[in-house]
Amino acid sequence: MESSTMTKEKRETRVLVLYTGGTIGMKKMDGGYQPKTGFLQSQIKRLPMLYDEEYTKVDLIERSTAARCENINNAENTPLLEELAMPISSHGVRVLYYIKEYNPIKDSSNMTISDWIEIALDIKDNYKNYDGFVVIHGTDTMAYSVSALSFMLENLGKSVVFTGSQVPIYEQRNDGRDNLLGALVIAGHYVIPEVTLYFAGSLYRGNRSTKVSAGSFDAFDSPNLPPLVTMKVKIEVQWDAIFRSNNGSKFSVHTNMNPNIGLLRIFPGITAETVRAFLKPPMLGVVLQTYGCGNAPNNRDDLITEIKKATRRDVLIINCTQCLHGPVVDQYATGKVLMDAGVIPGSDMTPEAALTKLSYVLGKTELSFNQKQELIRNNIRGELTVAHTKEQFSLKDNSFIAAVASSLQISSSKEMKYIRQALLPVLMSCATSAGNVKTLEELLNQGADVNATTDYDGRTALHIACVEGNSEAVKFLLQHGASTQVRDRFKSSPLDDAIKFRHKELVKTLRKAGAQLMKTSMESAVELCRLAAKNRVEDLLVWQLAGVDLNACDYDKRTPLHVAVCRNNAETVAFLLEHGVNPYLRDVFGSTPLDNAKSYELENIVNMLEEYSSPVQQLN
Repeated sequence: MESSTMTKEKRETRVLVLYTGGTIGMKKMDGGYQPKTGFLQSQIKRLPMLYDEEYTKVDLIERSTAARCENINNAENTPLLEELAMPISSHGVRVLYYIKEYNPIKDSSNMTISDWIEIALDIKDNYKNYDGFVVIHGTDTMAYSVSALSFMLENLGKSVVFTGSQVPIYEQRNDGRDNLLGALVIAGHYVIPEVTLYFAGSLYRGNRSTKVSAGSFDAFDSPNLPPLVTMKVKIEVQWDAIFRSNNGSKFSVHTNMNPNIGLLRIFPGITAETVRAFLKPPMLGVVLQTYGCGNAPNNRDDLITEIKKATRRDVLIINCTQCLHGPVVDQYATGKVLMDAGVIPGSDMTPEAALTKLSYVLGKTELSFNQKQELIRNNIRGELTVAHTKEQFSLKDNSFIAAVASSLQISSSKEMKYIRQALLPVLMSCATSAGNVKTLEELLNQGADVNATTDYDGRTALHIACVEGNSEAVKFLLQHGASTQVRDRFKSSPLDDAIKFRHKELVKTLRKAGAQLMKTSMESAVELCRLAAKNRVEDLLVWQLAGVDLNACDYDKRTPLHVAVCRNNAETVAFLLEHGVNPYLRDVFGSTPLDNAKSYELENIVNMLEEYSSPVQQLN
């Protein structure tokens, strides 16, 4: 996966596609468009930009069909997901994707909170196995679902992209093909750690998007925030706009969403009885849609009284404008009266984002009412705009950049932007290598992208800090949103570098922040067996700290313990036994490590294995 630049190295990335339903996969039948099981995948295979048939044919020769399929989250008694391969992109990446079709396939009008939870848990269960995720969803309620998932997926470190279409993908004129293609390209090429929505050539922050048209291919818009990615001749990513909510904690999913929420739209002449009925228990959270920049009648004491009664009962009420563009402000008396009644200004949140944020915050039962109010006010997923008083970056902020700009006779802001993009990553690299956290902080304040690649090898500042073993820099970068998932041109992540240079404490820190080894069990097993053969106990310990199963089997189903025994590496054997490996696993030849020790007459090893008291039952 890539950050701010792309490399030309050929590689493969894996994307899980969760197909919940929607027009994109429907088929025209007697009663109109209807969902049909398996239909979407069959149509995808007819589209060469989404399905590389030649690669699949060659791959079938090299691997069995079973090997090209996999169980969803590796569970038993679950259907195999077929591997679909896209052609290699101009960036040298082949995206392999797997479609999980929900049962039943749903019209998005029928989506509920339980469906949001199902999607979130599917991402959680498969998080370590894929580079990114695509959610295919109907357009009518997509803005609600994408907003909800943006809050439910906490400390997200990978791309989650929602998409769908206005016309089924099999129709001659359709938007489904390009929407799915764009979503897969983004999820398979870029680490954008947000829940986003891709439609009509633009990638929007999910909780900033709303459906604006029922009949246009430009069905969605983000009224108060420009697109994060725009598909042009080149893919333009606004890296400085990416919201990084990861604070150094491990990815998790919040599923306790409160259903006692609602939307109340103010209109001329609305009665106090209507407001009272709407706000009565069990209502706990309300999005109040008001006029203009957050105004409501200030001559209606009956309405304000009902609102005050609700807020005094600890009902959370957010003030959102009925307008598509612009925020709620308190410049008018008609808006201030709501604040005085305990209503929370919603800035420029969409109604969908405000509603789902209420459900999320109300589900935080461990928080007090005041803490919940504060969380509503805060920008936790990029869902609202916070006024910044800090002076914007200028030439005077960095003397080195100023000197370069002066020598090149730079005068325009556009040229200055390119200078910043070129030099700030280099300065980040130097500061990280030197372990200068203060300079790193200054550079980030000046607009540096914490995940920008800093050299021609595609390494980020976090890569460099992990190579250097600088724990202070690693912790600082993680706290400021550095991604643990970005890989350099050699396909190494920051965790890979920490392992390579035996920085055990950094491995622990990265794991705590949610870093995972993006290696197959076979790849891990081969490396572990190599280390066991060389008696490199320290390296094995680092791999164990990184979360690798020390019982991993290679092509012959031989474990590191098999190899250590055959090499008479007593130190490694002792280490593996101390860390709970199973000494009873048999290789393809039917031999256990003990069998190997006896056949080689390794008395010391035999004694170690026989004396080992394992809770694992012997396998026959």
